[in-house]
This record gives sequence, structure tokens and C-alpha cells, in this order.
Amino acid sequence: MTDFDGLSWPVSKTGELLQLLGRRSALSPRAVEAPIPPDGLEQKGKEELNQWIAAAANLLGLEVEPVEVPYTAVRSFLSFSAPALLRLQDERKVFFIALLGRRRQALLVLGPDHCVHRVPSEALRKALCQGLETPLEPQIDSLLRESGIPKRRRSKARDAILIERLSPEHISGCWLLRPSPSASFGHQLRLARLPSLLLYLAGAHLFQYLLWLFSWWLIGRGALEGRMNQGWLIAWALTLLTLVPFRLLVTWLQGVIAISAGGLLKLRLLYGAMRLEPEAIRHQGAGQLLGRVIESEAVEALALTGGFLALLAGLELVVAALILGAGAGGWPHSLLLAAWIVITLLIAWRYSAQRSRWTDSRLAITTDLVERMVGHRTRLAQEAPEHWHDGEDQALERYLEISRGMDKSLGYLIALVPRGWLFLGLIGVAPAFVSGSASQVTLALSLGGLLLAHQALDRLATGLSYLTGAAISWKQVAPFFHAASHAEPAGLPAFALTTDGADRRPALDAHDLVFRYPDRPEPALRDISLRLSPGERALLEGPSGSGKSTLAALLIGLRKPESGLLLLGGLDRQSLGTEGWRSRVVAAPQFHENHVLAETFAFNLLMGRRWPAHPEDFEEAEIVCRELGLGELLSRMPAGLLQLVGETGWQLSHGERSRLYIARALLQRADVIILDESFAALDPDTLRLSLRCVLNRAPTLLVIAHP
Repeated sequence: MTDFDGLSWPVSKTGELLQLLGRRSALSPRAVEAPIPPDGLEQKGKEELNQWIAAAANLLGLEVEPVEVPYTAVRSFLSFSAPALLRLQDERKVFFIALLGRRRQALLVLGPDHCVHRVPSEALRKALCQGLETPLEPQIDSLLRESGIPKRRRSKARDAILIERLSPEHISGCWLLRPSPSASFGHQLRLARLPSLLLYLAGAHLFQYLLWLFSWWLIGRGALEGRMNQGWLIAWALTLLTLVPFRLLVTWLQGVIAISAGGLLKLRLLYGAMRLEPEAIRHQGAGQLLGRVIESEAVEALALTGGFLALLAGLELVVAALILGAGAGGWPHSLLLAAWIVITLLIAWRYSAQRSRWTDSRLAITTDLVERMVGHRTRLAQEAPEHWHDGEDQALERYLEISRGMDKSLGYLIALVPRGWLFLGLIGVAPAFVSGSASQVTLALSLGGLLLAHQALDRLATGLSYLTGAAISWKQVAPFFHAASHAEPAGLPAFALTTDGADRRPALDAHDLVFRYPDRPEPALRDISLRLSPGERALLEGPSGSGKSTLAALLIGLRKPESGLLLLGGLDRQSLGTEGWRSRVVAAPQFHENHVLAETFAFNLLMGRRWPAHPEDFEEAEIVCRELGLGELLSRMPAGLLQLVGETGWQLSHGERSRLYIARALLQRADVIILDESFAALDPDTLRLSLRCVLNRAPTLLVIAHP
């Protein structure tokens, strides 16, 4: 193994390493004191190490992703994963390597001296794979010698045998370092080099147009001056051929920008959707949320397409204005083009107003349709058939009327703008043509500029129609985008490491909690105090609407109290962080707020624990299910724990879903378990069985029920 003594970071400096690696990679970590890992972190397991590194990165405003790299993909991982953190181990110690990038065949590694060092890629690969390859090397070397393979070919043969033997294996101890999705979106675009790529795109497109104009200048001058010989034709053909690589470059840059920007936007929207406040979701139906999801796709497609078209059209219009100014019409001809552009923008503004009305009408119909589909069974049972389609005809008639108005505005924008310019542009050059004061060259320039402006206006009109659609769709998805930047307590890494709840058994303390819903003047909870001692089992009873579920939401961190003090084991939410708090206090919400996802039964059980699950996770999940009386269900399902359930898979009864939610909460190994009316759908025998399982497994328990 190559000596990495000068490049290795001790575990005790992991926080400093993360901070420095973030700075050198332009990730802009927060200016806070570097977190210091606890003693003995190197001896702890993989889960504890992941927890502490994630908490430290979160404190610094960064994001780390632990990955397990397939043995066959280690080389490509090292080439393209930077910035990354690699955990290595030799006979003496455990240490980290900070991967900063790649230059030619060498990797750039950030050393403890804060300098960048070059390391052979193969040396670092061998260090990562040493634990897998070393036990096999004597056997493989012996086999190669006995086979009589020449020494010069043994290296390739050894690599082939190792790949064959170790292809199912994975290398752990690797962390990818990335900016947090909540970071400034402009900063994320700059990290992806999108501004520079846009400049390259504009430059390539402008140079392409200059070549195109030069080619027509060549052929035009040769034709007008009567010098159309073979040399002029060859020069013209070579100029046209030179356009090909620039056209390819423009197309490639557009694809790269679209993929990069679209990926960042989707990541931001998904992250924001996961951080929406519960009230922002509860006040919207399934149809409204589905409409927002559909509009998010429209934002990406329309904005990128319209942006490219508008950018190219802008460049073309600038070039066209310069050509028209040098033509027979002079600068008045260019000013005429500028006036027509203003008219185009006014037409686009009118189209925008029409499209906004059309979008509102379309989303209203979509919302109504989805809500009717979700509630179809209720309507079948309780609504008279003659009223099933009330209002649908009127809504469709309004939609068609608005659609006709929008199509008319779009027709003006797409058809009238470029064709109207041809008519107006010919009028602008007509005086010089009629008077005979213009030369053939200036007339040719005017006609060329007129045609170039026609093409640019055609693109501009199409681009503006796309951008208008994107701007209107943006109003629907903006809450997702802005929710990603909502600040959440990061927590202190010192409290990140957890052990089994049975070892800690902390208490939950609430003092004088007050909570008020945003749209209500009176508090839903006032001066609420509660203490759950370690290992305590408590029952909270109250009538409907008394605030029991609201209190549960406060305790598990889904809502924030307006005032009061809430502690878990003596620590507040600011110290533990949002993720740390929610990992220690887990609830099974009421039935209507809990869901079975269209995935495997095992995923629905272990989604709050970790996924992909380990064999011991599957084993514990099955034990808990059988303790809750779900053994018969597992026996009926052909694939057992791997059976698909939910809307598209195996259908679960009301009681089976309730016990699935209980099992999901228990399997998260939290310190405090809160069950909100989880036993209401169970018969007495099943209730007795489930209650015994919960009492045996919950370290501290709060059960909410009706009196």
C-alpha cells in the first residue's frame, strides 16, 4: 500500500477537513467553528460515523452522501466523484483522504498542510480495495505462476481475475460532498458552470452567424461583381463546412445546459416539497398538489426551450440591426425594427394575460377531476346519479371560451409578428429602391438583414410563448422552490451519535406550550405542560377537536410552538437539530394522515429506519409483524415482505394498515413513541396482541385515544 502519511487526515480533524474541503471546492461552507468529533469515533460502527459526518456537514451548510461503490466502478468513481471524503485503514490507524479533483491521470488530494498534492489514481484505488484484494493475491499469484503466463501479461490477468471474483462486492467508507439543496440557487448554477456555458453558447452562436454572413458576402460579392470563379466557390464551400462543427457545438452546449439546469431545478423542487409546512399541504387537495407537480415539469421544459430561443433571437436581432443600419435603409430601418420588437413585446404581454386565465381554468378542471376520482366510491354510495356531472358542462364551456381567446392571441404572436415585419421591412427599404439611390451591395445587405430579422422574430415569438408559459407555471411551483431555503435547526454534531433507545431512555418535557394556527385568532393549545419520564407509559384522552393531535405534532417536531419550552433528554430542538429530534421522537399519526406507499411491504415498514435495508432489518421487521398479529398476512402474500402493497399492489384491510403504521414507528428505534388513535380499528383480541408488542418494545410511550 502506498504511504499516505503526508496526505492522511486523522479522524480527530474530520470537522476541519470537511470545512476546508468545502472551501477549496467553492461550496461556500458556513463561517462557523469546525466541529470536533468525539473521542473514539474511529472505533465506532459505520452507522455512527455516517451520523456524525452528516451532522457536521449540516452544521457547515453542506450535504454529504455516503455511498457504497461497486468494486468494478472504483476507477470511474475516483475520477468523477470529487469533492469526496475517503476512509482508509492500515495496520496502524484509520484516516481520511480528501479528494479534490482530477488532472490528467493523477488525482488531486488535499493534505493536512492545506496544499494540493498529486496522487496516482491506481495507488488510491489499490488503497481503497486493499481489504478485498489482499486475501486473494497469494492464491491468484500462485495460479498465474502455475499457468505459465508471462510476467508482462500477469498484471492484466490478475486484474481480470479480481474483477471476476470481486464484482459482487462493494467498497464502503466514501462520502460525496455537495452544496445543500437549500443553498442559493444562483450559487448552485455557478458551481455547475452554467453561466460560463451560456457565454460559450452565445459566443459559438455569434461566431456561427458571422461565418454564415461571411459565406453569403462571398457568394454575393462574387455574383454582383461577376467574379464567380472556382476559387470563390471553393472559399464559399469551405466557409459553409466550417459552420458544421460550430452547429454541433451549439447543439451540444444546449443539451448540457438543459440537463444540468433541469437536474438542479428538480432537486431543488423535490427538496422544497419535502420541507413544506404541514399546513401548506393540508389545505390543498390531491388535485391541487397534482396540478403543481405537472406545472413543475412545464417550468423546466418551457423555460429552458424558451430561454434558448430568446437568447438566440436576441443575438440574431442585434446582428440584423447592424446589417440593416449598413444597408440601403440606414439607421431608420434599424429603428423600425426596434419599434416592431416593442410591438412584439406588447402582443406577448396580451398573450400572457390570456394564458394566465387559461391556466387557472385548466388547473381548476384538473383539481375537480382528481377530487372526483379520489372520492368516487363516496359519490357512488351517497350522491344521486343525476347530480354526478353537475357543473361539468359549464366548466368546459368556460374553458373552451378562454381557450379560443388564448389561441387568438397566440396566433397574433406566432403568425403576425414575423410576417408583419416582412411587410414593414419592405416598406422601409422601398424609398431607396424606387429612387435608385442605393447600390446593389446596400440593397443586398438590406434584404439579408430583413430576412435575418424575420427569422429572429419568428424565434423570439416562439420563445416568448414558451417563457410566458413557464412564468405562469412558476406561480404554481414557486412555493416548493422557496420552501427549500427555509432554515431548520442544524443541531450540534456532539449530540448526533445515537445508541439504542433502551440504553438512553431520555424523558420528554413540555412546559407552558402555546400553539396557534395561522388562520385562527384563538390558540389551539394554551399553557400545556407534559412530562414523560424514562420508560413511562402514558395515556392521553380527550374529545375530538381538543388538540390531542396538535400536541403530538408539536412533540414530534412537525409544528413549532408559539411559545413555551420543549426538551428531549434535557436538550432543545436547536441543539438536536430537526433531523436529530425527529429521529428520537416518532409518531404513528391518525389514520387519515398516514399512508401506505405503492412499494414493497418491507419498504413501508422500514422507510423511517434506513433503505436499502440490511438482512437484520428484514429479520426484525418480520418479528415485529408477527408480534402484531400480521403473520397470517405475511403467509398469504406470495412475496412476503417483498410483496408490493398500496394502490397498485396488495390491498390491506383497515386493521392491517393500522398495525403496519405501528410497526413502522416501532422499527425506527426511537426514544419516545407516540401512537395517535392507532388502536381504534382493532378488535379486542388483536388489540391485546398489539398492545403487548408495543409495551415490550417502546422505550417511552404516549398513547392518544378518545375517552
